[in-house]
Amino acid sequence: MSRSRPLSRRSVLATTAAAATAAAVGPLATAPAAYAAPTLPDGTSKDKVLVVGIDGLRHDVIAAANAPHLKSMMAKGTYGTSLLYANPMAATSSGPGWSTISTGVWPDKHRVKDNSFAGKNYGQYPGFLARLAQVRPQLSTYAAVDWKPLDTQGTVTPGADAKLVLDGDRDGYTGHDATIAAETESILRDQNPDVLFVYFGQVDIVGHNQGAASPRYREATEVVDGHLGRLLAAIRARPSYATERWTVIVATDHGHTDSGGHGGSAIEERRTFVLAQGPGIAAGATPGDTRLVDVAATVFKQLGIAPDPSWGLDGKPIQERSTDPFEALYPSLSARVDETGIPAGVLGWTHTAPSGWSVVNSAMGTGGVTEWRGWAFATDEFWSRSHRDQSRELNVRSRGVFAVADSDEWDDKASSGRYDSTLVTPAYAVGGRSTVTLGFTTLYRQEGRQSARVLASWNGGTPVVVKSYTSDVISQPQSLTLDVPAGAANVSFRFHYTGSNNWYWVIDGVKVATG
Repeated sequence: MSRSRPLSRRSVLATTAAAATAAAVGPLATAPAAYAAPTLPDGTSKDKVLVVGIDGLRHDVIAAANAPHLKSMMAKGTYGTSLLYANPMAATSSGPGWSTISTGVWPDKHRVKDNSFAGKNYGQYPGFLARLAQVRPQLSTYAAVDWKPLDTQGTVTPGADAKLVLDGDRDGYTGHDATIAAETESILRDQNPDVLFVYFGQVDIVGHNQGAASPRYREATEVVDGHLGRLLAAIRARPSYATERWTVIVATDHGHTDSGGHGGSAIEERRTFVLAQGPGIAAGATPGDTRLVDVAATVFKQLGIAPDPSWGLDGKPIQERSTDPFEALYPSLSARVDETGIPAGVLGWTHTAPSGWSVVNSAMGTGGVTEWRGWAFATDEFWSRSHRDQSRELNVRSRGVFAVADSDEWDDKASSGRYDSTLVTPAYAVGGRSTVTLGFTTLYRQEGRQSARVLASWNGGTPVVVKSYTSDVISQPQSLTLDVPAGAANVSFRFHYTGSNNWYWVIDGVKVATG
């Protein structure tokens, strides 16, 4: 998919492909053009943040590359990999990807579905530099990009006190990436910025022209690692560095297929990462609950800014772990049994429930695919591989391990009877309280006679239905507030799903609060 216009990236660059490939060989193969670094207002904060965006960088290529600066950040910081959405939520292309990074919300909110940017909702969900201009106008901020739509469409640069906008599609990204590195290095060395966003585009170009499995793509990764190293060295060389608290965040907007290209639903196209090093961020951590929306939330956290709930952020700071009970199941995750499209080395499912939870399969049919016989607990990497393009890729608001009842996949192997399974929570104390609120995130697809019900059991009594689903809910938070009956000391909840080769129901982020 093109990043700049709704044409094939290869078509746009057909006449310059050889030059783009050759230019990726060395860190400074093309000397940066001479640009006068803009003058920023003097910074006001000892907490400072540099966000580095690398377009189209497949994180699994970094390990094979000579990329000492990225690898040093992984050792000294937190490195969370995850998967993107796919259509119909949005394409795995740069418009939606950078909008997600900048705004901290998923495409169903920022509404950028492709590189046309049609329907963009930045008025309600602006980028983090624009937010900072609203709530901390005294901060000194800078943005540098060489994919122009990030400026012209208002994705990244609004709110910046100064910006450098170059045209990589017209002039080539190799030289402009080097210019951005040189000018940002100068600003970091000679001025006092507080928050910077810098973007490098050449890795994506090589991915399109040569493929992510090519040596040239690895070499392009090494080039951009060199740019990152210059910026890190400039930060450390600042005379005031010892009294400053620097956070550096590196992220990418999408992956690439081995042969080159993105925009679709293949796992390789959906690969993203967030890598962060700074105060309060654990060294060497590789959490499974990080998502691409977490960049903006991490920026705010490191600056000591508590996001207003009205901002509607979907992200959380990278150093904050999910407290969901399903996250404790990582040691129980297994490799495939009956599934055939999932690599044998992917550990991503279990029938073991968290402590205090249970799964009731007494009415469950026999046979079927082992992994999905009754409620299971799985990761996005495992479950979304089970069958592409059936909206499993849209499970964006689940994190880490989640619960899933999938009658569609279960019925892919000989079975008899209906799918009928119930996920049961622990009992929660409600004595002396007037209300209890059950919160969770769900992805639900409705079909035929399938049913999905939430039930409450007071003091272990007969469960009563408190919510039924009869239409699709695409990865949304849910909140059910119930009055506590007189004499009730505790309540447990049940998620009861039935189907017969229908769709699925996902539950995650379960929280219970009393009032």
